[in-house]
Amino acid sequence: MVDTGVLRERFVRALEGARGPEGGSGADPAPYADNLLARWQEPQRRYHTVAHLTAVLDRVDELEGYADDPDVVRLAAWFHDAVYLPDRSENEERSARLAERALAEAGVPEAKAAEVARLVRLTVTHDPADDDRDGQVLCDADLAILASPPSAYAAYTAAVREEYHFVPGGAFREGRATVLRQLLDLSSLFRTPYGREHWEATARYNIGSELELLTR
Repeated sequence: MVDTGVLRERFVRALEGARGPEGGSGADPAPYADNLLARWQEPQRRYHTVAHLTAVLDRVDELEGYADDPDVVRLAAWFHDAVYLPDRSENEERSARLAERALAEAGVPEAKAAEVARLVRLTVTHDPADDDRDGQVLCDADLAILASPPSAYAAYTAAVREEYHFVPGGAFREGRATVLRQLLDLSSLFRTPYGREHWEATARYNIGSELELLTR
């Protein structure tokens, strides 16, 4: 069971950290946290829930030493699936625009709000540049589920299938296989040294096993 009160406090700390002394009006962060938490608990979600948000935030905390601005990465984690409709293709773009609007209102400096939006858009490809430390941390945190133990990985794939319950079986298998092949085609799934050392091999094994099942 996810403690939304604790999550709210984590958002407040990240927002205040990103806002910094040069920030704007000092608007109360709580309404922004509550809006995001409501979004993450929408009924159409099965995998992209507050549990996923918590997991990504935990991994960002684990990897924060590799980031240039950990609080900006944390805010990007909050916004990266804030808009999520499984039957729509522009979720990341709409989430990025939401971040731009909300963070500007909340007093985050323009450059940092723009960076959060850039990071959200990066989750379309999960392919950050070699010098993009914040992008590497966010993408690694988002993909860390791929390196889960077998039971957790099976629960993850089942939840993804539930989100796409409206897609016929054959079409889902084909689409999912395409996504998995795109991931395997990346030179490295994980870009931080920690991710490459601790998650890469397991994630590739899990993806390969799932792909084999999908294409039998």
